Amino acid sequence: MITAGRIVRLAERDRAQLHFFLDGEMRDALAGDTVLTAMLASGHALRKSEFGPEPRAGFCLMGACQDCWVWQDEGPRVRACSAFVSEGMRLRTTEPESWP
Repeated sequence: MITAGRIVRLAERDRAQLHFFLDGEMRDALAGDTVLTAMLASGHALRKSEFGPEPRAGFCLMGACQDCWVWQDEGPRVRACSAFVSEGMRLRTTEPESWP
């Protein structure tokens, strides 16, 4: 059982493992995970709160609130709660300097 993250997997641990990069660090996920699930299961928070130093883990978890945007190194931002993680995906929790 994987227990390092904010999400503990109790079932479906037999799905294919894949790797993605978050803020330059390689992380593990399972095929079919959303980006948010992969981030939280790997022990990382979604982002820091804009109102204090606390880490955030998403709000509505269904794509309605705009709280879970993360940026791809090679392109646009994605909603972590509804985008699926893919092998080799490169994500960042802070916006790139070139972001409008």
